Amino acid sequence: MATTFNIHPKTPQHRQISAVCEQLRKGAIVLYPTDTVYAIGCDLKAKNAIKRVRQLKQLSNDKPLTFLCDSISNVADYAYVSDPAFRLIKHLIPGPYTFLLPATKAVPKLVVNPKRKTTGIRVPENPLCHALIETLGNPIISTSALPVARKSTEDDTEALSKVELFDRMENLVDVIVDSDSDLRYQVSTILDMTSNTPQVTRQGQGWQDAIAWGAELAE
Repeated sequence: MATTFNIHPKTPQHRQISAVCEQLRKGAIVLYPTDTVYAIGCDLKAKNAIKRVRQLKQLSNDKPLTFLCDSISNVADYAYVSDPAFRLIKHLIPGPYTFLLPATKAVPKLVVNPKRKTTGIRVPENPLCHALIETLGNPIISTSALPVARKSTEDDTEALSKVELFDRMENLVDVIVDSDSDLRYQVSTILDMTSNTPQVTRQGQGWQDAIAWGAELAE
């Protein structure tokens, strides 16, 4: 059964954040809130934990995983960012956007799309996430927990309560972070930044702002 930590969403308690990060360094899987949906995550450097996340999501190794960074300079440590991509990212972060970018060697192979050599990176607008990343010293894997928590008979649009989410996930993860905030359901906008013109490949939160700043809708 998972250990639950109650952490304030706007002013995260340092002791609680440090306790969660200690578990992450040991290879723990965490269920935690982002600025979009509740996510399953782990330390980007924890190879066995990444494998467990993939198993939970039933993802093959050719499917890239997304991870959270705390700033645009941190993004540049893990991805090659062109000048046009840099300008757009700077306008949109922090926020509900996933940027598909060419990965550097700093990104574990288990996270990268092996064919395209790309990875998904987010800089969320969430003080709790930033506190975790800063204290851990590494980016954190972030993949939606809702597909894992939903039963096969349930529709993808069917809402779960936070109590239901926690009940269904408590034996699948090691740590649960409860921020006392409402459960969110709207996903991030995905922008493919690998070409000269960024393409919106999934219309999630804030996609209109991405278009306003120069991105185009993928055909």
